[in-house]
Amino acid sequence: MGTVAVIGGGASGMMAAITAAQEGAHVLLLEHKDRVGKKILSTGNGRCNFTNIHQEPICYRSENPLFPWGIICQFGSQETVSFFLKLGVYSKNRNGYLYPNSGQASSVLDVLRMELARLEVEVRTGVECQEIVRGKKHLSIRTGQGMVRADAVILCAGSRAMPSSGSDGSGYDIAEKMGHRILPVLPALVQLRCREEFFKSIAGVRAEGTVSVFADGQCLARDTGEIQLTAYGISGIPVFQVSRYVSQALHQKEKVTAVLDFMPDFAPEQLQAFLRARIQAQPEKTAEQFLIGLFHKKLSDLWIRLLKLPRNRRACELTEEEITAFVSMIKDFRVTVTSANSYEQAQVCCGGVDTAGINPDTLESQYVPGVFFAGEILDVDGMCGGYNLQWAWSSGYVAGKAACRFASKV
Repeated sequence: MGTVAVIGGGASGMMAAITAAQEGAHVLLLEHKDRVGKKILSTGNGRCNFTNIHQEPICYRSENPLFPWGIICQFGSQETVSFFLKLGVYSKNRNGYLYPNSGQASSVLDVLRMELARLEVEVRTGVECQEIVRGKKHLSIRTGQGMVRADAVILCAGSRAMPSSGSDGSGYDIAEKMGHRILPVLPALVQLRCREEFFKSIAGVRAEGTVSVFADGQCLARDTGEIQLTAYGISGIPVFQVSRYVSQALHQKEKVTAVLDFMPDFAPEQLQAFLRARIQAQPEKTAEQFLIGLFHKKLSDLWIRLLKLPRNRRACELTEEEITAFVSMIKDFRVTVTSANSYEQAQVCCGGVDTAGINPDTLESQYVPGVFFAGEILDVDGMCGGYNLQWAWSSGYVAGKAACRFASKV
């Protein structure tokens, strides 16, 4: 059936290797770290949110927005659940987010390793791959330990996110040598750093709200959920969801503003009426006291400081202008974003190998026949919630199957 070499032992690489081996190919998996699958252990806070029941095209981002969905449709979340169930992982559903019932990411990694062993996939660790060279009949991989020959190659070397797990971006150099264009690789699903010094005073606060990000006055993205305030800026799932757009705007040298709405269910005029009624119900409370029970004390203290109100000022003495200013603080709290956190903190990256040079059905290179791509190395990134692992399973499956077909014809 031919030999398929897989470069990269992450989620997509293991899936590609397993699929190609199940299809009958002899498979060689090359990983430059000391073991495969290290990044899986950190997903889902160590519990591994390995897919999501809710799937639609908007869950995946790319310069070519239609590209990811064509691959997801070939191997979706239902196929993922069935695949892991056959390997022994029973899934637990939490509002559409699927986890192994064990609650351990190691369960997912363990069954993948066991399946690699069962299928007799040859796993070589500590192998640095440098280049893929097309010969007359075969492909050769130049490594630090010499040349490796194969009938088909799947490049699954990951992005630059979490380099300690093995994603160091080395795969981009290999792809570029084959003629592929690399779109700017930037941190995504990451915390955002802000200019304002007052963040130190509200560090540790968590609040439900909406985050909207703007560049040069245009709204790039928004999301709602639990916002986490840190000593340097903003974090939490809604911040992660919009961070890729911030990274891209900052890369383009645009000025980025984040607008935090701490009561998104209220229109401004509704909130103004609500605050007036609250003051009328308890007129003797101070400006500080009448916000107790609505917001974290660190947050309301900050607003009072920014509005320069005396703490002992009675709420009933607040002017309409001051109530309007409170509404603005609560619903239109603006901060300046200076940077995204680094690749070390990012869960994934946006950018990567331009999909314009990739076959949208098989993930084969349009420049070097017999070379296929899968996983984060491509210009595809998913939302929080299991979508990046679903992309790994889907793209690994499609590339593994197509590579095996190619190898069988050589």
